[in-house]
Amino acid sequence: MKVKDVMHKGVDWVSPDTPITEIAKLMQGHDVGCIPIGEGDHLIGMVTDRDIVCKGLASKSFNAARMTARDVMTEGIHCCREDDDLAKAVHHMETLKIRRLPVINKSKRMVGMISLGDIGQFATVDLLTQCVKGVTAHH
Repeated sequence: MKVKDVMHKGVDWVSPDTPITEIAKLMQGHDVGCIPIGEGDHLIGMVTDRDIVCKGLASKSFNAARMTARDVMTEGIHCCREDDDLAKAVHHMETLKIRRLPVINKSKRMVGMISLGDIGQFATVDLLTQCVKGVTAHH
């Protein structure tokens, strides 16, 4: 099975200057736990619900009116390709201990996102178990 067969297609990104309050509303509206951050035509980061809590709400300098994606985003994003085998993407997620992975095409354009939820719906029980054990291990 290929990543493109299970990924969530059509994921958009927001600018690094987007307020985190807007990002939280997008997450709620789309029922997702992360929003990709892009600048120009490049993916530069990711904001997760955990980033908003740990780097935003819990920070001493928290100011909801002024805090943006740039203030809380995780940089150095890893991706997988839409034509990768699902097992390869799962191994990548395990190694990095991440629950979501952007998907790019041959032109290096983001075409979707794969998450534990996607894997749970389509992967074999063994592959799902392997993934969950890897990404949920305390680090």
